[in-house]
Amino acid sequence: MAKPETIQRSINSTQLTWLIQFFPNIQTLCKFCDVDLSSCSGTGSCTSNCSITAICDFFNEVCVAIWRKNETGFSIETLCHNPALPLYGVMLDDYNSSTCLMKERNTTGGMALVCSCKDDECNDELQFAPLWEPTPEDPLKFVILVSLLPLLLMVVVVVGMFCWYRTYRQRQLSQEWESSIKKRKPMAGGLDCSDACAIMMDDDRSDSSSTLANNLNHNTEPLPIELDLLVGKGRFAQVYKAKLNQTTSDQFETVAVKIFPYEEYASWKNEKDIFSNTDLRHENILHFLTAEERKVEKQYWLITAFHPRGNLQEYLTRHVISWEELQGLSSSLARGVAHLHSDRLPCGRPKVPIVHRDLKSSNILVKNDLTCCVCDFGLGLCLDSSLSVDDLANSGQVGTARYMAPEVLEARLNLENIESFKQTDIYSMALVLWEMTSRCEAIGEVKDYEPAYGSKVREHPCVESMKDNVLRDRSRPEIADSWLTHQGVAVICATIKECWDHDPEARLTAHCVAERLLELEDEPDKLSSRSSSAEKLPEEQKVPVEVEIPEEQVKISEIQNIIAVDCSVSDHK
Repeated sequence: MAKPETIQRSINSTQLTWLIQFFPNIQTLCKFCDVDLSSCSGTGSCTSNCSITAICDFFNEVCVAIWRKNETGFSIETLCHNPALPLYGVMLDDYNSSTCLMKERNTTGGMALVCSCKDDECNDELQFAPLWEPTPEDPLKFVILVSLLPLLLMVVVVVGMFCWYRTYRQRQLSQEWESSIKKRKPMAGGLDCSDACAIMMDDDRSDSSSTLANNLNHNTEPLPIELDLLVGKGRFAQVYKAKLNQTTSDQFETVAVKIFPYEEYASWKNEKDIFSNTDLRHENILHFLTAEERKVEKQYWLITAFHPRGNLQEYLTRHVISWEELQGLSSSLARGVAHLHSDRLPCGRPKVPIVHRDLKSSNILVKNDLTCCVCDFGLGLCLDSSLSVDDLANSGQVGTARYMAPEVLEARLNLENIESFKQTDIYSMALVLWEMTSRCEAIGEVKDYEPAYGSKVREHPCVESMKDNVLRDRSRPEIADSWLTHQGVAVICATIKECWDHDPEARLTAHCVAERLLELEDEPDKLSSRSSSAEKLPEEQKVPVEVEIPEEQVKISEIQNIIAVDCSVSDHK
């Protein structure tokens, strides 16, 4: 910066007083020297030792001093400068002060201490950051600290008690867990009223007791869970195999943990609310333990039973199943869906029907006894009688496009009748039954697994693509003639065709499907001509039918005629 030419010599105090007295509107007078060596060490206060006082060129300029430290020592530069413009890459921010207080700034030439002020020659007396020195106020601070000591001790005691309580509570929960594990017994056979209102234990001993699960639903203490292996990933969450540790021993229970990110709170809450309904408990519905909000991880957890065989899609991909396994898988699936759709428990107590709305083979788990249990209720809907048509309309077009019923694809669901929601589940279940049957050795030549509609659509088809196949072409997965040579498979195929009927009203109910498949399990060597409950009907309602199905190929239309009477009697009952 060029030095002002107004004054190029030293001005003594008398001359300075004279200038100010006779020229009151004169610009600011500042020390203005080039970079000079200085003895200022950067602490306390010192003078610039500049012998030149200059009149700044403009009224808005202020006095500036810059102290630098280099390899040889210290240097000070004094000058006038307009604070609206950068100086060595920094802006002056303290120029309204009457004293020049040094502040550390990162200039283009490196780190330096810079000060600015507006009084005449104020950049001659430099003030560095003061060192701390004891003052008369220090004893007062000491008294305040001593008086706060009891409060600090109290805080430490409270925190210690809280940590102790957490440890004690966790140990207590583990003891309850162990005692509940010892008390539980495997359950078999049908469900009576007490069974329906109690927990359903699985054969792989991976479940918890209902008492513990209910206690944990509202517990703020997270369970001692150690995530082990990622076993599944969906649109909204990831599923891990995990260990539920017991603090009183080295043992653990294997569980499944479904982890939702914070932004998927709605999906987690919907599934948690459905699972928390005690009426949902059934041997063919995934057993729920508890739900947790993990604030530290910013996640929402659902903890359920773990089934090592994986989901049905994975199982069918790896295995060709026998006729007996097809019976068990299909019948248990139908029983699970029937329990969801039912408005009453086996004991007669009212129950809110639930529709799944995303039934597919990847949302069905295979248990160790080769039966199915339905899982993933993120899109589930409780058909409460208080729901209005507007509430149902806002539920939207949901599900997986490949498994969507025609009326869902067309967005023409009958919202006046809640049964229409159940009928969409029946269509999806039919496609899953077809996938099971396609991998059964009883049909003859078994091809590699492929989902319903297989190569007719892409791996992840969109709604429009499915509309072309299902609505425009009225297409359905192929049922080969060779499948019908087995009498039992022919009955299942006939049931499948009735379940994926284009007309929702023509589809079977889940209860009818479950009863029909149960008959196949009860009489594996022949087709029963009537419902097993027909003997309980009044005499005038009984419809005697005697049918002999030939060993050769049987047409589906003939099978439908054989079992139509049975289903109508069952539904009427």
